[in-house]
Amino acid sequence: MPSSGYSLRATVVDSLLTAKRPDVPVRVVVRNTAAVILPLVIGLASGHPGIGLGIAAGALDTMFSDQPGPYRQRLTRLLLASLAAGLASLIGFLIGDQLIPMLIATAVFGFLGGLVVVFGPDMTRVGMTSMILLVVTAATPRPLGEAIAAASLIFAGGLLLTVFSVAAWPLQRYRPERHALADVYRGLSSLARQQAHDDADVPALTDAMTTLQHTLLGRHHARGRAMEAFGVMLELAERIRLELTAMAELRASASIHAMFRGDAARVLAAIADALEAGEPPAQAERALQTLQASENALLGDGGNADGLAMHIHALSGQLAAAVRNANWAGSRGELRAAAAETPLPAALRSSSARATLSANLTPHSVAFRHAIRSAVTLSATLFVARQLALPHGYWLPMTAAIVLRPDFAATFNFGLLRVVGTVLGLVLTTALLHFTPHDVWAHLALMAVLCMSFRYLATAHYGVAVAALTGTVVILLSFEGVNSGDAVVDRVINTALGSGFALLAYVLWPTWERGRARAALSDMLDAYADYLHALARPERRDGRREARTAARTARSNAQASLDRMRSEPATPQPLLELATALFSNGNRLARTAMTLEALIDDHNNLPETAEMCAFVDHASSALHEIASALRMQRTPERLPDLRGLQRTYAALLNMGEDRQAADLLMRITDRLVDNVNTLAHITGRNRHRSAATV
Repeated sequence: MPSSGYSLRATVVDSLLTAKRPDVPVRVVVRNTAAVILPLVIGLASGHPGIGLGIAAGALDTMFSDQPGPYRQRLTRLLLASLAAGLASLIGFLIGDQLIPMLIATAVFGFLGGLVVVFGPDMTRVGMTSMILLVVTAATPRPLGEAIAAASLIFAGGLLLTVFSVAAWPLQRYRPERHALADVYRGLSSLARQQAHDDADVPALTDAMTTLQHTLLGRHHARGRAMEAFGVMLELAERIRLELTAMAELRASASIHAMFRGDAARVLAAIADALEAGEPPAQAERALQTLQASENALLGDGGNADGLAMHIHALSGQLAAAVRNANWAGSRGELRAAAAETPLPAALRSSSARATLSANLTPHSVAFRHAIRSAVTLSATLFVARQLALPHGYWLPMTAAIVLRPDFAATFNFGLLRVVGTVLGLVLTTALLHFTPHDVWAHLALMAVLCMSFRYLATAHYGVAVAALTGTVVILLSFEGVNSGDAVVDRVINTALGSGFALLAYVLWPTWERGRARAALSDMLDAYADYLHALARPERRDGRREARTAARTARSNAQASLDRMRSEPATPQPLLELATALFSNGNRLARTAMTLEALIDDHNNLPETAEMCAFVDHASSALHEIASALRMQRTPERLPDLRGLQRTYAALLNMGEDRQAADLLMRITDRLVDNVNTLAHITGRNRHRSAATV
């Protein structure tokens, strides 16, 4: 298919030429580099370079586990990475010269390292680190005493990195939480500046809110009265987003709408600045006064029958509460109000590790298939490297462990950039070392620069980062006596072979995203249906929040699935069109549901509440049927006549006294019918076009 070939070529070009903005704070780059370089400096200066090398290697291998998040979560993550690094190193040192035991070890570490992707990117990094260190240390087997000593040094390097990462904990206890909350309020400020809701639905804001949920409510989260204020601000952020979405959907009183949203954007931005700085929100209080003055001047008479006034008054109150709580959030603030600690939403509650692993021990699980691929590939590459006696052969399984990912697009991109980056890094480092003074301290300074470049650019352009990492490793090995100019060609060949093995493993037993896209989209529609079902129970506010959180998570999963499918070769065009149409129209339905929730929050007693709940329940049932039809590749059946039900409901509303709320409900329910019917039409229309392609 020509379009697939073009897509693959475009992916190659994008991978090589596209760079994102670096998002690693300079302080993280500096402390990570210090954890690698300082042990070497001390070791070289004291005449114990081997000790410095071991600790530096441990710090370098656990570097990427130093990710943003609360200090408790960061400490747990880094300790796990350090333990995994130490254990893998010990096994590699002990049995590295025994082929059969090593093949068993690579199979076990490969399987477990692949399976832990079910626990998210943090554990994925831990699994990858253990696989890398197993095959690298196996290249230099040692007796028991030396193996324990060397593995202990690698473990100590991880501990040193951990100490550097959490050193500011006593001084800046709530800094990660404040920054996660600031990201959300900055995203809300951007949303407020939009005069019409963008179909993209501010992905950065969605990601920031998901991150905030995990930061404030995830495992190992902090506790205390300051966390109560953060919990209140999280709930306020959810409600502010609902009001902004509802206001954008109304499209009424354009001048008032634009003016008030501009004022709201300034308040939200000032709150974000105060949270980030850890200071009282003085600027936010001044911006809030301006907003309240505008509110009184524009809407003081209580008029405006189009319903915009109701949302403006609600949003003003929520912004005032957010400013008030921003003054209390953090270790330097004094709480003046009692706020109940936010409970962990059901959608984010962690089930036991045993239950999670047990549920994924099936060939239908993406994680299980990835685990099998990792086990076979790691063992196969080690076997090939040993049987062919490849010089510096450990680069072959090491590259395979780094490159192999759960999806084709990531495996292909990482493999391509790994080869390009390795070649570039070897050539560049060889040239730099040739022109650099032949002095150990000059080489150490060059290594520090390359290490900082690697850490800073890793999320911006992986190929350039790999070039810097390759140079870092080459110089690190030179301190152990490995000539930096030797084996350049061998390393390039092993890297290319490792990337090729990883890609071949994926092609031989693939988990193509096109085979999973329907399930991800069906899960998204089911989550939206559950959200509607929760809205039909207005008295259960916690249930609405949990359903909204689950819907946002399902939407993010569907977006990721769609992005991966676009990058795969030979993706059927009808399936891609179906997925795109369902995703965009699903977003429309989600915004309608959020508008309805904002209306429910703003009214203690909506007209014809029982009838409204019954109608929304019918819409929820219809959406569940559409999701089931999509999953089973059939036409939606037994759908309720939502249009007829809506007309009956509208007739009841016309007889009520609260005309403002009635008009809003009629508009929202009309849009809801259109949203659901459109999704049913898309699912039925594309059944015959795409069923044969999956």
